[in-house]
Amino acid sequence: MQLDLNLLTVLDALLEEGSVMGAAERLHLSSPAVSRTLGRLRAVTGDDILVRTGHTMVPTPYAVAIREDVHRLVRRAREVLRPARELNLGELDRTFTIQCHDALSASVVPVLACRIQEQAPGVQLRVLAEHSADTDDLRHGRVDLELGGGRPHLPEFRSEVLGRDPLVVAMRPGHPCAGGLDLPSFAAYPHVLVSRRGRLSAPIDDVLAAEGLRRRVIASVATLATALQMAARSDALVSCTALLGRPLIDAFGLITRPLPAESPEAEVSCTWHQRYDSDPAHAWLRDQVRSALEEITTAEH
Repeated sequence: MQLDLNLLTVLDALLEEGSVMGAAERLHLSSPAVSRTLGRLRAVTGDDILVRTGHTMVPTPYAVAIREDVHRLVRRAREVLRPARELNLGELDRTFTIQCHDALSASVVPVLACRIQEQAPGVQLRVLAEHSADTDDLRHGRVDLELGGGRPHLPEFRSEVLGRDPLVVAMRPGHPCAGGLDLPSFAAYPHVLVSRRGRLSAPIDDVLAAEGLRRRVIASVATLATALQMAARSDALVSCTALLGRPLIDAFGLITRPLPAESPEAEVSCTWHQRYDSDPAHAWLRDQVRSALEEITTAEH
């Protein structure tokens, strides 16, 4: 059956007002238009809906029986179709899944979790590690947000650069380069790279090659924590972000020195699927991530 749901709106007005004229005024329609719709309602339901008694109209027993159901359906439809929905954080019951590397987990997530619990105690946060390869988790809604340096190029994804973080070189306190670091000494000592794809080179290697230098990469690992643990036990150097890497750098008791070459700062991006663009709860989550990063940056300076 081809059902015109606009009939419910007119039926609700007729049952509330008890007259064609009253329903027409309420709906800002003409009386003839409402009369024609009443005729259609009678044909669809097989009931007169409203019948004349003297100078007034009264509902039939069927109309009385369905009045509350019709009103509830119309009210619910209006709520569903309302373009601007207010977000009640106190009643928000939702689990958000964020995927990021361990430097962001250690720096941003603790601040973010505190902000979320203060504002929306019913919200749970699930934090997943990065995969070694790209996945469809973001596309299929298994992940709400991806935080990191990569920015997708497909139009179905949205991305925002939340900040930038300079690169430094982490080492143990007694390292021979603790007193100063230049390109030759940087190249002279072993290195541990952090790469989810297992890459064994980075843009700094091009800078070294231009100066006739080459470093020795002894390992490529998936997490910053693993790389820093290796640096804490040896003379290996680890290049990492200064602000976001700070919690893990401090946890392993390491020191940092500036990268001995000009290098662009690492971008920190937030990526989500376009289906969440107008979702108030998701927009609030993105605001909290942005504020958490600003809080970390402000505290460091």
